[in-house]
Amino acid sequence: MGFSRATRLLRRSPFSFSLRHIESPKTSDTFLRCSSFHHTMESSFRSTNFSFDGGFSFSPGRIHPFHPNYQSLVSISSASEVARQTKGGGNCGRNDEESRKVSSSWIDVYLPKLVRPYAHLARLDKPIGTWLLAWPCMWSITLAAPPGNLPDLKMMSLFGCGALLLRGAGCTVNDLLDRDIDTKVERTRLRPIASGLLTPLQGLTFLGLQLLLGLGILLQLNNYSRVLGASSLLLVFSYPLMKRLTFWPQAYLGLTFNWGALLGWSAVKGSLDPAVVLPLYFSGVCWTLVYDTIYAHQDKEDDLRVGIKSTALRFGNHTKHWITGFGIGCISSLGLSGYNAELEWPYYVFLTAAATQLGWQIWTVDLSNRADCNRKFVSNKWLGAIVFSGILLGKLA
Repeated sequence: MGFSRATRLLRRSPFSFSLRHIESPKTSDTFLRCSSFHHTMESSFRSTNFSFDGGFSFSPGRIHPFHPNYQSLVSISSASEVARQTKGGGNCGRNDEESRKVSSSWIDVYLPKLVRPYAHLARLDKPIGTWLLAWPCMWSITLAAPPGNLPDLKMMSLFGCGALLLRGAGCTVNDLLDRDIDTKVERTRLRPIASGLLTPLQGLTFLGLQLLLGLGILLQLNNYSRVLGASSLLLVFSYPLMKRLTFWPQAYLGLTFNWGALLGWSAVKGSLDPAVVLPLYFSGVCWTLVYDTIYAHQDKEDDLRVGIKSTALRFGNHTKHWITGFGIGCISSLGLSGYNAELEWPYYVFLTAAATQLGWQIWTVDLSNRADCNRKFVSNKWLGAIVFSGILLGKLA
């Protein structure tokens, strides 16, 4: 009522104010337009000198308590402050995009309220991480298939579920260890543990459930793969600490995210063929260094302020030179792995397409634009699909 009353009073005021988009604070558009509103109000005050018959003089740009609509203006200011706090910080405009993403997520529309924070914690509404974790597994399983045959569909299903669970577990570990940092970084301050929607104990309980389900999948593999798969947990649990210790956490993430390049082959064959799986694994590490360095450029200002290390800060203005080198390493290693696996010519056609897609990312990304960095990062799911298609057709040929 205070906000509506303020609007009516200002419309009747003899003074000239240019008020745009003033609505009830219950409407989300009011919050999304708070930056425009403040800018308009500030401009109006700066351009108006207030004087009254009582002899009081008012300086431009200030709201004086003797102003006849002072209480209305205070109500407007308070409502705008609530909007800023709802966004999670003092800059409404910078938080608009993330707030819209959170409010429009399918999690908040379709899932029960009780489980929504856990779904956000596992990043179920952001499947790109699952794709990036699953593709090296699919590459490896397909490479291990007999020539002229489709890959083991049951094994691919198990690894798809495992990628979803392991990626969610990794996000939970990351949020538990980084909860003190996430509150200081614009992109992460709304995460469930950092924002207080979940307690650390609830996060640990959820992590236990994820690991238990992952164990159920691991036990369906052969003994060699069980040991190999369990050993990846050391990488999963230690990765979140790397950003505090080294400027190369993206390389460590590459070692973690591409473990499936080893595990997929062993799950089918019962052992490893170093000539095939090691180049495949190395190509995945180089690929991760490309896409996660681009991703890290979204947070470089916050990381620098908080004291977090990344390859984005390490490479600086030379980032494109570095990731070009890693891109060459990725494509070359994929070629070597395919050659050692005796893949037919369709594989190399698709590998050329993958090289083109990777080159497009590197050459066109605007590293100073967060939205563009995120678009290029997400596009890597298609690069993974291109490589998978090449391996599949190379085997069938």
